[in-house]
Formats: sequence, structure tokens, C-alpha cells
Amino acid sequence: MKSWKKVALGGASVLALATLAACGSSTSSSNSSSKDASDSIKGTVRVYVDTQQKATYTDVAKGLASKYPDLKVQIIANASGSANAKVDIAKDPSKYADVFAVPNDQLGDMADKGYINPVATKFASEIKKDNSDVTVDGVTYKDKIYAFPKSTESLVLFYNKSKLSADDVKTWEGMTSKAAFAANYTDPYYSYPVFFTAGTTLFGKSGEDVKATDVASANGVKALEWIAAQKANKNVMQTTNALNQLQAGKVAAMFDGPWDTANIKKILGDNFAVAPYPTINIDGQDKQLQSFQGIKGFAVNSAAKNQAAAQTVAEYLSSKAAQLKLFNSQGDVPTNLDAQKDDAVKNSDVTKAIITMTKEGNSVVMPKLPQMATFWNNAGPLMNGAYTGSIKPADYQAQLQKFQDSISK
Repeated sequence: MKSWKKVALGGASVLALATLAACGSSTSSSNSSSKDASDSIKGTVRVYVDTQQKATYTDVAKGLASKYPDLKVQIIANASGSANAKVDIAKDPSKYADVFAVPNDQLGDMADKGYINPVATKFASEIKKDNSDVTVDGVTYKDKIYAFPKSTESLVLFYNKSKLSADDVKTWEGMTSKAAFAANYTDPYYSYPVFFTAGTTLFGKSGEDVKATDVASANGVKALEWIAAQKANKNVMQTTNALNQLQAGKVAAMFDGPWDTANIKKILGDNFAVAPYPTINIDGQDKQLQSFQGIKGFAVNSAAKNQAAAQTVAEYLSSKAAQLKLFNSQGDVPTNLDAQKDDAVKNSDVTKAIITMTKEGNSVVMPKLPQMATFWNNAGPLMNGAYTGSIKPADYQAQLQKFQDSISK
């Protein structure tokens, strides 16, 4: 991928950042220090959000009017979605939104290319105080926070409780001995965490060491062997459209995220049930099957003309109140620790399962290195090759090494 020269900050942007960073300071002897920081919170800030969340954030943004009468916030539906933020901003950062929703695995590449600015010191301190360590790690790159976290997500197990019991879904063997499961060994988001369960790391324990992936190992081979064994499991169906298979009654369980909760509830009706991932047996040991944990947040475009205003808007749209509104309207799980204590959040079975999955040992935060682009492209063929048999057991080690080498440069 071609590199992009870093976007230089204009003088006005640097001044705005300095004003914002000093917002909490009382050490200035200048009369200007008594002025409220809102003096620089003005103009128009354009915000890209996913289409289905536009109404919610339009409502949230109304609260800024009373605090900052000279500020106008435009909430815009991003037709190509937050998942494509890294590609879209590269086309012309000056025309992209000032603030935009983005998944955390894209932050490292954007930061390295200068598309986004770190969160100002004042707000970074609030993020650290209001969120779990795992969440903070998820939006931190090279020791700097690059996004205001707004929701966390992990895949969980959705199942038909008329065909599977709560005990059945505690183990992979128990579940697949009773009913069919929709698997996807072509998509690393759904399937690669088997390698974490087997004991490998991706870019090291920090997720930022490009040379520290250890999948080309005995543990990596064990993971591929487990995936390959599922081909002979009559109750494992390889599919790229699990919802259709669930609706057709061909499967009774699937891994999915909170974004599909409403669809799954519609399909299963009174038989809807959800649980954390089951355990799987790898090399004779029962281990908790892990998932990727993703953090979605708001990043600030380096090309935004008023950095102070843009960061203030991003902070407001990711506040506890905003996260609760998003949960109530969309089901997105809050990252804010106080928001997670809200009764509606605590009483949601889906949210409880997701929060369980996001605990340490149950999931791995998606790394933010630029090499993740290569990872997404190359991991799928590796796993699918083992599942279909096009990659033979004798070649597992060599193919794992080839994959590891491809993401280690």
C-alpha cells in the first residue's frame, strides 16, 4: 500500500490544540486565562457516523447547542460505513469529516500516515478514568490515545433454545452433538481467534510488536488441526450467510455481534437465546474459545480546521449519556464503566454475554498495526484451506510460516 505524506497542521489547528490542552490549567497569570475554553469552540464540525446511527447522534448533538451557541454540528450518514474510514480518508483528508466513527484496528495506520491527531491531554485523562484498561488499550497506539471510545463489541453465541439447552452450549462438543452450527472459516474475524485459544499471539501480547507473531509454531499447527477436524463434524456447516441458514432452520446456533441482535430475535422469536462462547478441546485440553474484541470510537481528522471544536464534539458524542442513548436505540454496548452499570444495560442478556466475552482471557483486542490489512487478506485462505483440505497437514507448518512472514514486515 502506498504511503501518504503526513497532513501538516495549520497554525490555527496548533493554536486550538494548545488552547484545549491548557483547558484544565490554572497556572497562567494572563487575564486571558480566565476566558472560558468555549471561546475556541465555534464554527462547523462535520461528523460521519454509520447510517443506522444518524438519528441517534443527531439527537445527542442537540445538547451541544446550549453549551456552545457558536458551534454547529452536522451529523452525516457515512454511506460507505465506518469500516471503510481508512480507505475513504486517504482519498482526500481535507474533504473528509472533521470527526468520524472508526473501528480501533484502523487507528495505527491512520496515525502513522498522519490522518488523525491524538486525543488532547485533558480528554485522554477522562478516557482513562471512565473506561476499562482493555478499552483504553484498544484506542491507544504508541502510547497515545487516538480515538474517543463509544462502544465495545465482541462476537457471542446466538442459539435456538428449543434445540439447545444452556448446558449444551457451554462446550463445542456438547453443542455440535445436538444441533447444527453455522461456521465461517473464510472470515478471520469469526475464526482466527481459535489460534489465540491454542496459545499463539498476534503481534505479541501488546498487539504492537510487528515481529512478535508466533503462529508458525506447534500451537499454531494445533489450531489448524482443530479447524480441519470440523470438516468431519456433521453438525458444522461452512457458510458465509449464517442468518439465512438460521432462518431456514438448517442451523440452530451461530456466532454474531450485537448489530444482528434484532434480526436474530425476529428469526427465533420466543426461542431466542444468547451466551458467551463455549469451550473447545484442543490437543486434549478444554479451553475457552476466544473472540476478537473491537472498540469503536470517534477519531479527529488532522485536517480539521478547528481541532479544539472537533475534539470537544468527539468527547460529547462519546459521553456516558451518548453511549446510553446509542445502547437504547441500537444495542451497542457502552465502554463507559458507569454506563455499563445502568439497569437496562445490566439486564440485557446480549450485553451480559458481550461483557463476559470482553474480559481478559475471553477475547483479544484487535491490533492496530498497519499490517492488519495484510492479516485480514491472508488469514482467511489459510484457515479455509485447512478446513477444505486444500492445505494438507504436512504443509501446515510451512503455510503458517508463510502467513506469519507476510504480516511481519
